[in-house]
Amino acid sequence: MHERLKKARKSLKMSQAFVAEQMQLSRPTISAIESGQRKVSAEELARFSKLYGISVDELMYGKISTKGQIDNFTRLFAELSEIDQREILNLIDFKRKFKTID
Repeated sequence: MHERLKKARKSLKMSQAFVAEQMQLSRPTISAIESGQRKVSAEELARFSKLYGISVDELMYGKISTKGQIDNFTRLFAELSEIDQREILNLIDFKRKFKTID
């Protein structure tokens, strides 16, 4: 799990210092977690999940459950403005129409 936490942080271009501040932990603690030297509590895991915008399942097991994907997408979509939501729906519609071309 520690490698998935590190990979998620890096993919979001977050520094360890930023994550430490958001998680209310020290930077050395984040480093210890990411190197596997320190275990993560259930509460911390939930906070990492929220901060990184990915499910606990993905952090723990490296895969996203269908329910986890839907919940995550729904949460992220709800946070968008109406204009952004329309753009996303238009993109989905476009992709569905041209799916047969691929």
